[in-house]
Amino acid sequence: MSWQTAGAAGASLESTPASGGSGGDDLRTITQVQQETGLSARTLRYYEELGLLPGVRRRAGGRRVYGADEIERIHFIQRLKKLGLSLAEIKGLNAIYGIAGSTEAMLTRLDQLLEGHDAEVESRIAELEALRGEIGQYRQRVRGRIRALAGEKT
Repeated sequence: MSWQTAGAAGASLESTPASGGSGGDDLRTITQVQQETGLSARTLRYYEELGLLPGVRRRAGGRRVYGADEIERIHFIQRLKKLGLSLAEIKGLNAIYGIAGSTEAMLTRLDQLLEGHDAEVESRIAELEALRGEIGQYRQRVRGRIRALAGEKT
């Protein structure tokens, strides 16, 4: 729901509690969302600008308020980012979801993306294990050199 259509439902957002309370949405201010998610206000606005948070509403004064759906979506975006998905990939999933919800097509695409990232992680792990071996060998040479230098002093 965009701010333009919020008034069409007949309810003023100005009278809706910012958090808690009974009846209606449990709306949070951008500051409350920052505290809950650890994201900056700039990041939240950027997600909205990219279309990742299309349902952000605004109060009469133009201040953003976030409902349960937006909070859930933010947490979902955070999980996907932790799994290595880019914002462009998340936006693509968001587009598929926006058309038909959590469909087989969206879940299939998510599985494909995760499979690709899994392969990248495996590759990176192999690179890091090789690097660990190189570091160990180099440290042995350095220690040997230290011992040799210590032996020259005596």
